[in-house]
Amino acid sequence: MKKKYLILLVLVAFFTACTDKFEEFNTDSKNPAIVPGETVFSYAQYQLVRQISSTNVNLNIWKLMAQYWTECTYIDEANYDIINRTIPDNTFRQYYVGNDASNEGGFLRDFMEAAALIGATTPVGTVAEAEKANKLAIIELLTVYAFQNLVDIFGDIPYTEALDIDNIAPKYDDAATIYQNLITRVNDALADLDDSQGSFGSADQIYGGDVELWKKFGNSLKLKLGITIADADATLAETTIESAVTGGVFTSSDDDALFPFMTATHMNPLYEDIILSGRNDFVPANTIVNIMNTLTDPRRSLYFTKFGDVYLGGPYGYDSPYVSYSHIPDAISAPDFPGILLTYDEVLFYMAEAAARGFDVGGAGPGALYRDAITASILSWGGTAADANTYVTQQDVSYGTAPGTWQQKIGTQAWIALYTRGLEGYTIWRRLDYPIFNVARDIAGRDEIPVRFTYPVNEQTLNKANYTSAASAIGGDLLSTKIFWDKFPYNE
Repeated sequence: MKKKYLILLVLVAFFTACTDKFEEFNTDSKNPAIVPGETVFSYAQYQLVRQISSTNVNLNIWKLMAQYWTECTYIDEANYDIINRTIPDNTFRQYYVGNDASNEGGFLRDFMEAAALIGATTPVGTVAEAEKANKLAIIELLTVYAFQNLVDIFGDIPYTEALDIDNIAPKYDDAATIYQNLITRVNDALADLDDSQGSFGSADQIYGGDVELWKKFGNSLKLKLGITIADADATLAETTIESAVTGGVFTSSDDDALFPFMTATHMNPLYEDIILSGRNDFVPANTIVNIMNTLTDPRRSLYFTKFGDVYLGGPYGYDSPYVSYSHIPDAISAPDFPGILLTYDEVLFYMAEAAARGFDVGGAGPGALYRDAITASILSWGGTAADANTYVTQQDVSYGTAPGTWQQKIGTQAWIALYTRGLEGYTIWRRLDYPIFNVARDIAGRDEIPVRFTYPVNEQTLNKANYTSAASAIGGDLLSTKIFWDKFPYNE
């Protein structure tokens, strides 16, 4: 643990270029008991974004689960073998407690520690008091973000007892109840944010301490929470979504929550996994390549390289030799490709979906929001306004003429836009049942495509009573057991 906190100090000092804030730390930096809360917060941000950005098959296989990418030679994970590498165990560890040997993960614990350290300080004056309140509210928002991910991965999870270091066998809480509490926590955090005052300054790597942007993030996160439960609790979803939009969600790509990875150190883990590893493990999957080819999508050149004169994806879940298909382009595997938490185009797709459900999102209809969402995605990837206009007006893309239900239209286009963000893309598919996924080699049909992770093996042995109770509560600890918000069957 001491080693980890020494690394915290080095990391944040590097990120903040030795700003005046760190000159105030007239303390023994080798004593982890007095590491500043701001330092712990910065490191927790970094570890959170590393985890959600990674494509390491031991830690994060969501780009495979979303059928954005497939594997070249070792195809176990693309065929949903999550036990061989104990991926659920590693996911739990990354979110909850981390690995002290490698100094990785444990960002929920670190957010809790940062809040405790900052909460224990005694601010002098009203400005300092407001800054302290802002810091605690920002920590709370990122804590909610992380817990939502865990629920969306597993269903019922340890929550109320999860971060009690003295409790090695925490109970599992009901997933729907957790969602209700997460919405309450976001509301409380938003109420505590004062955008006339500062917060973390340069110790905040996402927004540089800009509280106005954190308020937009909080409302956008609330929108995401609300839309995710829309089929399970329409009443709560509607009130949550409408209050989020009224409160002020993202209004342009300038509001995107991005983490600035670097070129020389603290690089995007995609660069580590794809380039530094020296391995050729992934190619784009035919699932997304074929859909985008059919639609003549202008983002293809930004998402994939060409194989000869065409974009060619590997057959999902089958051997896909690296030399025989399109590849991941250099821009995505660059060391400074940003870590992505939440974006404007994602928000617009949620609003389009809310409008399609009949919720009040400010007067705009689903078609206009859908068009704006696609346009925002194309522009954010480096496409032009002309590209976007040509694309959104073609018959198979335009909201008024594209085939299928609103779920098919919005689900397919949101999934395309969320490329590289595997968990979000996988969740869109689980909730809306579009696009139609391919069937991998080692399963018999579409109804066998997993819809969650099973619980960690360690939980089955070290926390057996609570594991058994949780497995029973959700209907069985199976890959096929749906999260509470996933209400509809697969579309054939």
